[in-house]
Amino acid sequence: MNFIFISPAFPENYYHFCEALLKNGENVLGIGDTPYNELKDEVKNSLTEYYKVNSLESYDEVYRAVAFFSFKYGKIDRLESNNEYWLRQDAKLRTDFNIDGAKISDVEAFTSKSHMKDFYIKAKVPVARYKFLTNLEDDIKYIEDVLEYPVVVKPDVGVGASATYKITSRKDLENFYKRGFNVPYIMEEYIEGDITSFDGIVDENSNVVFSDNEVFPPSIMDIVNENLELAYYVNKEVPKNIYNIGQKVLKAFKIKSRYFHLEFFKLTKEKKGLGKIGDIVALEVNMRPPGGYTPDMINFAQSVNTYQIYADIISYNEIRNVKLDYPKYYCMYASRRDQYNYLYKSDEILNKYKDKITMHKRMSDALASAMGNEFFIAKFESFDEMQEFKEMVLTKNKF
Repeated sequence: MNFIFISPAFPENYYHFCEALLKNGENVLGIGDTPYNELKDEVKNSLTEYYKVNSLESYDEVYRAVAFFSFKYGKIDRLESNNEYWLRQDAKLRTDFNIDGAKISDVEAFTSKSHMKDFYIKAKVPVARYKFLTNLEDDIKYIEDVLEYPVVVKPDVGVGASATYKITSRKDLENFYKRGFNVPYIMEEYIEGDITSFDGIVDENSNVVFSDNEVFPPSIMDIVNENLELAYYVNKEVPKNIYNIGQKVLKAFKIKSRYFHLEFFKLTKEKKGLGKIGDIVALEVNMRPPGGYTPDMINFAQSVNTYQIYADIISYNEIRNVKLDYPKYYCMYASRRDQYNYLYKSDEILNKYKDKITMHKRMSDALASAMGNEFFIAKFESFDEMQEFKEMVLTKNKF
């Protein structure tokens, strides 16, 4: 199989997908904008060949790279970046080169926040009411007649919580219009709830072959906009209601041979037309791995290698090289911001939890606005111990 992987060097953990595919005997052909001599050895060693472009933003350059690999190696069987930023470009390349996988029309459904609502509805999962922003007076009238303050405004096509804002009054909306926006925005009702996810990998028949659950703070939007710390965790088990709802959503989208990350609200306040406290409401679908180092957290929590699971599904449409019956843990990600002064020094945390911590790093600048500057990942058998760890990482010095 000839597999083209777009941007194997960023995010820095994604070379593991290439590594696993190469282990399965596939030709793994990388396209990126990092000079070859600047690639880490582990990235180089995970690829059959690498093609450097000046910019991954240039479709013509990336197109020529794919054409070169096609000429040299024959038909390209798969092309992926597993990165939300490149999903539409991936789909256009697949369409233009007739490569198996999601084409332009498919990707439109799971990258547009308005379109994805139709599929949630098809799966009979409640969704927030919304409208496209058109003009100030019409939008204010819609809030007054249909919704109520606060509302959320966000790009119809966007990555994570970037450029997403909570609007609490007419004045807020007026100010948003004054700042201006040059991409389509939607406005939807504000939902009070914890964010929970259904993540995993499906085979070519849309069957879930591996899954897990993460629990996030109520507002990733506030974390990004207000420079707050981020702490979230991978659960030991997937709650049954999340698993059942997630399967319905995947079937509605007809997703095949992909890593997925579905986000839901678990209501903490009753919302008319959506549900009671504890009910599940749709948030977003992301047909790619969860962000940052979450795939590694899943590996730590579930004692597996999801990079290899993904590669096995691509190569064999079944899991051949990973066992799924190992001990399971809670796994916590807790990050700090450089501008704050914390009560405990990093060395103190590392010393106390030296047997629990699985990763401690600086986050890349490109991801720091959402993920924090310095982060700790640790796994625990006990939920309470995990919470104590989080408090030690996040507690600020009062002086």
